[in-house]
This record gives sequence, C-alpha cells and structure tokens, in this order.
Amino acid sequence: MTAFRETGWAKINLALHVRGRRADGYHAIETLFAFVDDGDAITAEFADTDSLTIDGEFAEGLSAGGDNLVMKVLELLRERYSGERVPPLAVTLTKNLPVAAGIGGGSADAAAMARLIRTHFLPELGDAALARLVGPLGADIAACIASATCLGVGVGEELSAVPELRLGGTPVLLVNPRQPVATGLVFAAWDGIDRGPLFTGADLRAQLFGARNDLQRPAIAQCPAIADILLELGGLRPWLARMSGSGATCFALFDAATERDAAAVQLAERHPGWWSMAGTLR
Repeated sequence: MTAFRETGWAKINLALHVRGRRADGYHAIETLFAFVDDGDAITAEFADTDSLTIDGEFAEGLSAGGDNLVMKVLELLRERYSGERVPPLAVTLTKNLPVAAGIGGGSADAAAMARLIRTHFLPELGDAALARLVGPLGADIAACIASATCLGVGVGEELSAVPELRLGGTPVLLVNPRQPVATGLVFAAWDGIDRGPLFTGADLRAQLFGARNDLQRPAIAQCPAIADILLELGGLRPWLARMSGSGATCFALFDAATERDAAAVQLAERHPGWWSMAGTLR
C-alpha cells in the first residue's frame, strides 16, 4: 500500500526577545527561527476513515483524537477543499522529539501534516497560502511550514526572510533534561521588562551574540536543569549556546561536525539521562 511521508523538523529559537504583553493575553515577540534536519516522522496511507496512531519514544500521554493538531490540520484542509480532494487517511505520528520542550513539537507535526496533504492532494498551494490556512491553529505553525531560517514578529506568526543569516549546514546539538516545561507559565512569569529589539548588525555572530532569550530566566525558575545544561554546553566550546523557545531544550552551534559529535559523546557520558539530538541546520 502507498505510504506518504513527511518530517516535523525540530524548531529552535536562535533568539527570542519579548517586547510586551498584549491586550489579548499574548506577548509581542521578536524571534529568529531556525530548523534542524531531523525531528518527528509522519506517515499516511489511504483508509476508509481517518485515524491517528502515535508511537515513538515520546508518544506516552499524547491524544490521538480529533484534538491533536495533526488531525485538526487534516480536518481543516478537507473542509476548505472538500473531501473529494483530501481522502480519509490512516496517519502514524512517530514522536522522536520531547514534548513541551521549546522545539516546535505539535506545531512542527501540524506543519508536516499540512505539507504532506499539500504535496499529494493540493499541489497548487504554496508555502505562504498553506501558512495562512493552518497558521491560526498555533503561533509557530506558520514558521514550521517552510521550516527555514526566518524572523518572526507579532506572536511569531508574521514572518520575513533573513538572507544574511546563512546558517544552512551549521552543526547543532539539542539537549533536553526530559522535563516538560509549561509555555504558558513561563510567559506569565516574564518580568515585563522590554530589553530592546533584536540586534541587526551585519556580522552574523555579532548579531546572534547581541541577542538573547528573554524566557530563559523564568524557564530556569520552573526547570533548574536548564541552567545545568547551559553550563555543560558552554564548557564544550560551541560558538553559541542558548535555550530554545520557552524551554527546556537548549542548543549549541559548532563550527565543525566533529566538534559537535565529540561534545555529544562527552555529554552522554556525563549525563546519560538527558535526551540529545545531533544534526545540522536546514
């Protein structure tokens, strides 16, 4: 039987500046999105009725019902383009990425499902049109559609290209303490201080060094292991180490894959209970 496949690429926030609280309860942010060449896997096959099966290391506790973002995307696109074009599908989601971890998770999976449907059933849809359709389901979904380095403002859904950030192929190591972090609680604990916009210098490393993640402090208060990870990563000599999103996953960027791989080995020896993933930026 024909199986369709897509990847929910892991998302990282190279920087995340919180500029203020909005009247609607959300926060105005400026963030630099980047994506890793690995993540969750989605497969789908023709079926008599829609279904979702979830497996993989981080499947436990996840809903496979209609409230799952993957199924919401399927329902939304079918309603928009009629059932004749988007048939019933048996979908399998393999959760390789930790949940509530600041690396896209459900948003990456929703975007992967949208791309899968677009590729096989709605090929006329470009990335921008697809993002407009499914983006309202979650703030990060629009960025996850293209899964390419970009600047996000508003609540992260207003996207623009950043061609000066030539990061494709950069070796990256993701590390998570296997402790979920509640995004809402982290944003609620932000101290309300606007520390200024993203730095826009011409030099790539200066631009990233001058940036920050304003959620790092409140996330560490909720999950102190984040500070331990950042301390360990800093000692492995990356050229940048920072927390992603609202945590608890942190990332480290290296100049060479050999440096990344050596760092991964050392980290696994010291902290065998931590989750990690080595890859490169897309």
